[in-house]
Amino acid sequence: MAIAVLDALDNARTQWYHITAIVIAGMGFFTDAYDLFCISTVSKLLGRLYYFNPDSTKPGKLPNQINNAVVGVALVGTLMGQLFFGWLGDKLGRKKVYGVTLVLMAFCAICSGLSFGSTSKSVIGTLCFFRFWLGFGIGGDYPLSATIMSEYANKKTRGAFIAAVFAMQGMGLIFAGLVSMILSKIFLSLHKAPAYKADHVFSTQPEGDFLWRIVLMLGALPAILTYYWRMKMPETGRYTALIEGNAKQAAADMGKVLEIQIQAEQEKLSNFKAANEYGLLSKEFFDRHGLHLIGTTTTWFLLDIAFYSNNLTQKDIFPAMNLTRKPEEISALEEVYETSKAMFLVALLGTFPGYWFTVFLIEKLGRFKIQLIGFFMMSIFMAVLGVRYNYMKNHPVEFAILYGLTFFFANFGPNSTTFVLPAELFPTRVRSTCHALSAASGKAGAIVGAFGVQNYTLDGNPSKIQKAMIFLAFTNMLGFVFTFLVTETKGRSLEEISGEDGGREGENETHMPVRSMGKGHEMEGQNV
Repeated sequence: MAIAVLDALDNARTQWYHITAIVIAGMGFFTDAYDLFCISTVSKLLGRLYYFNPDSTKPGKLPNQINNAVVGVALVGTLMGQLFFGWLGDKLGRKKVYGVTLVLMAFCAICSGLSFGSTSKSVIGTLCFFRFWLGFGIGGDYPLSATIMSEYANKKTRGAFIAAVFAMQGMGLIFAGLVSMILSKIFLSLHKAPAYKADHVFSTQPEGDFLWRIVLMLGALPAILTYYWRMKMPETGRYTALIEGNAKQAAADMGKVLEIQIQAEQEKLSNFKAANEYGLLSKEFFDRHGLHLIGTTTTWFLLDIAFYSNNLTQKDIFPAMNLTRKPEEISALEEVYETSKAMFLVALLGTFPGYWFTVFLIEKLGRFKIQLIGFFMMSIFMAVLGVRYNYMKNHPVEFAILYGLTFFFANFGPNSTTFVLPAELFPTRVRSTCHALSAASGKAGAIVGAFGVQNYTLDGNPSKIQKAMIFLAFTNMLGFVFTFLVTETKGRSLEEISGEDGGREGENETHMPVRSMGKGHEMEGQNV
């Protein structure tokens, strides 16, 4: 039962409005990644500034629980924001909610940098408060950006377009390191200081208190620049047609962006809509998409344990592997510079290329294969890093290559595909909510990394870091197994994938091998 407006979207040639949508949605992810990961570049500076102990032979350091809170509280906010805004996106529409997330992100990024107080406890407490709400806004961007891009895109390049939006996360990671590196270098040129072991007091430049605030506040800039263009985007044709039931408005909006005439077909749309009224908690949803939802939530959860553990613990692993100097051998601003530089190089050479390999190959290899390859290769490299850790710590170049490859295959792999698949597998009525549930499950994994795995790396203990690497290899192998609960989506319309078009293709189609219940006929390894 083809509907003209949906058919026009599925078969539209790639044109300027697609590129505009990618940039507008992608800048949200640029902001998200910058805001979430820039804290890692300055968290050690916070320890030197606010937890200085003049009798210690080592610089001031955030206590483990406070470090976990500073780094991880935004992830808790992100999880809650994903659930709230994902649900709201299905209830009120994608566009109505889309601008709110940007305003919240921009406001809280500025307030994070203005964290006030006369004691270390009040400064860190205020910082954590605003970073929670910053994360809440960031959380809304995940389901809304993915859903909007999937509903705008044509079926031939949909995966590449959604992956391109997500690839802007890689740019955000690069700029988190780059901005901190450039600013710390500028501050260093103006405010030189001895190493900590030479002078415990003057090794921490008081001007560093301005540095970390500027780094955090700059996260508001891309959100502010993007707001106007987000507000100009029309509601997606699929939401207007299939949820609001307004065929005329959907045809007018999409006809304008596609620059073609589209027939409204209100009666056909009404029949289509009536056949797809089931909700998220209904038996029909479970029968059709229950396994898919289990697959997308478990794989994203397992992926983010490894992905966020890797990103958030870099600052601890670099000195342990001699990729940066020991804290007592450098000043506070030098530590920010060296940590930021190492993060920038890992993001540029390891993380960033993986995103774009996915963009260019996702429509050739498919989502399923890329996810399997990524999980498998991450497991191998992390297992090698864990088992051979004592050897690797004396060979920093070899360690850096293997460590960089774990980032590459995370992004040319499940970090990209776990974002793409929930935006394609589920029906329009609950697409944003299902993506939100999947993404929130991922953030639960990120919280495990921030509050659990990070405890094994904070002290730079080789034995603990080794155990963390082996644990992450195991979680990635579990992700490989759970990937078989999802199915390939490339080249098909969203309505065909979800079964909204009246076909049966959407009913819990997976890559799990099954046996038919009929006359003993086997159907091993087929999509069912």
